[in-house]
Amino acid sequence: MDSRSRAAFGILIVAQAAHSIEEYVFRLFDVFGPARFLSGLIGGNPPAGFAIANTCVVSFGLWCYVARVRPGHPSALGFAWFWVVLELVNGIAHTLLAVSHGGYFPGLGTAPLLIGISLYLGARLGARKRQA
Repeated sequence: MDSRSRAAFGILIVAQAAHSIEEYVFRLFDVFGPARFLSGLIGGNPPAGFAIANTCVVSFGLWCYVARVRPGHPSALGFAWFWVVLELVNGIAHTLLAVSHGGYFPGLGTAPLLIGISLYLGARLGARKRQA
């Protein structure tokens, strides 16, 4: 991966952190069944469970960046593609949920960041593959 792709990956993880904060502040766990279920599995307190789950997601992303993507580990490309797909689906899902609810849905504000950055990173990774 080149330096721009590595930077885009890091920015994607930062965008996910912002997305997680938005979901928490606007209480996704109160309005979305799967988030409520996951939060309940982690503890009896949905806000705390949701915060723990999202902290784990962002921490995993940071680990991927620090231990795999930034140093150019052989598995970096696989981790990058995993995050491209995950965040693209995440951003699209929040957009569709907002449309189906006819207005704002927690996570919609940062969904365009997830979509845009993941598309950019995916395009860079795809271009790299075609050049190889």
